[in-house]
Amino acid sequence: MMDRTKAYLQAPSPCFVVDEVLLIQNLERLASVQGRTGCKILLAQKAFSMFSLYPLIGKYLSGATASGLYEAKLGYEEMGKENHVYCPAYREDEFDEITRLCGHILFNSFTQWQKFKDRALAAGCECGIRINPECSTQDHAIYDPCSPGSRMGVTAANFQPELLDGITGLHFHTLCEQNADALEQTLDAVEAKFGAYLPKMKWLNFGGGHHITRPDYDVEKLISLINRTQERYGVQVYLEPGEAVALNAGFLVCTVLEIVENGISNAILDTSAACHMPDVLEMPYRPPLLGAGLPEEKPYCYRLGGPTCLAGDIIGDYSFDHPLAPGDRLIFGDMAHYSMVKTNTFNGMALPSIAILDQEGNLRVKKTFGYEDFKERLS
Repeated sequence: MMDRTKAYLQAPSPCFVVDEVLLIQNLERLASVQGRTGCKILLAQKAFSMFSLYPLIGKYLSGATASGLYEAKLGYEEMGKENHVYCPAYREDEFDEITRLCGHILFNSFTQWQKFKDRALAAGCECGIRINPECSTQDHAIYDPCSPGSRMGVTAANFQPELLDGITGLHFHTLCEQNADALEQTLDAVEAKFGAYLPKMKWLNFGGGHHITRPDYDVEKLISLINRTQERYGVQVYLEPGEAVALNAGFLVCTVLEIVENGISNAILDTSAACHMPDVLEMPYRPPLLGAGLPEEKPYCYRLGGPTCLAGDIIGDYSFDHPLAPGDRLIFGDMAHYSMVKTNTFNGMALPSIAILDQEGNLRVKKTFGYEDFKERLS
């Protein structure tokens, strides 16, 4: 792997690099879960939409899931397998195209279902309702669909079983970077509140947030929960992880531009938390940095920040074995999911290039961005 790490440094700066070897390791684990249970696992494109890798992903997974029309088109065109979509509210002018692209359409409310029911069924789509089991298992309120007042899904109090004609499945999504114990707790709540309707369904979608490819994830418990649900209710179980597909398989290669001293040592990079890795500010999240340590762990400490005018464009504090200098290359890890899909050009920042390190160790730059990419999204 050290030789492969050196290959990352061949990339332009800044650049997202996805390592096919690491991606395949994740895909093989997910495919094993499918093989041992008969469940179907879909790529959640909201987390990872690097479509040049969809043919590879499609060899292992059952398809893709979308959050709206554009992702639905991408999954249809580039994956070409099962294509699902969920949106809190569909646009009238987009819905007919969605029915042509997606075999499964998930509705956030019975009002949405009644509005679009005839068009979806006439197109031959399988239709489902997203439910809200009101079971919070995490501390990140911004990512908790079960938080009080959530707009995501139908609660038990608002469920309308008299309107289920034409509905073939239920969907819940409550997790974020969590283990199977959180799924077990959630499933108990789903069964307690909605179990009476499950025998009438063809499928049940467990949503995403399952950290299946994390080393400490309890895969055996997951398999047990899937098998238990399918046997108890006679449903086809779906899962739609995004992060787990690309977890720890991507890197962000960047360069030190300048060192600024002001009580602490600041290293200004050609990459930005605000523009290139916004989860660092939203979660907040401290991405791993190859060869670096925690503050004070190694002799030389730096606060790493971007070149934008945002004072809070800070990636974090890291320590190093040697002093940093302009021109040094750094490699952030775990930079595939929720990275490329969230980039922006605030301050006129250039978007990072996108590259693949293939199984033979060849670096292939798939996309570069320039001034026109910044200009053309404005008016």
